[in-house]
Amino acid sequence: MVPGVKYWCFLTTAVCFIVACRPGTVKLDTVERKVIIDSVTTMLTRIEADISNKGPVAWLNYFENATDFFMASDGQLLFKDYPTAKGFILNTLVKRIAKVKLGWDHIRVDPLTPEFASVGADFHEDLTAPNGSVLSVNGYFTGTAQHSVGGWKLRNANWSIKTPDKNVR
Repeated sequence: MVPGVKYWCFLTTAVCFIVACRPGTVKLDTVERKVIIDSVTTMLTRIEADISNKGPVAWLNYFENATDFFMASDGQLLFKDYPTAKGFILNTLVKRIAKVKLGWDHIRVDPLTPEFASVGADFHEDLTAPNGSVLSVNGYFTGTAQHSVGGWKLRNANWSIKTPDKNVR
């Protein structure tokens, strides 16, 4: 028995569906990769300068203003979304930290797509309290950068703090 038109229509639709649902891979050429690496690195450089000049409130310029944003540190979710981060920064953090000196080292940017890149870097922060005492912190930062209308922003962030005995730079 020869399959009918309905059979071939079903088979063609099924194959198209399977192919369409397959995870796609984006191949970025060398120039596209370089542009993304350079622009995300520029964002990190701006973060370093803005945080050091304006204090912790400057983070709000670099977190993706969306409910998809989240931030963790040392295995704990700190902010489940942008509104939570904004509230904490404006109502608590700016009162606890008068000045921040942030420095990145060994920045890594891995372009994933034209809109997303994975970032990682060693960091050092000197956090100055309102009374003038300074806490120095070293660790490693990872995150996902997302390109949007406002440029590159952090869609998520994770801070791993080195224990004092491992704070050798």
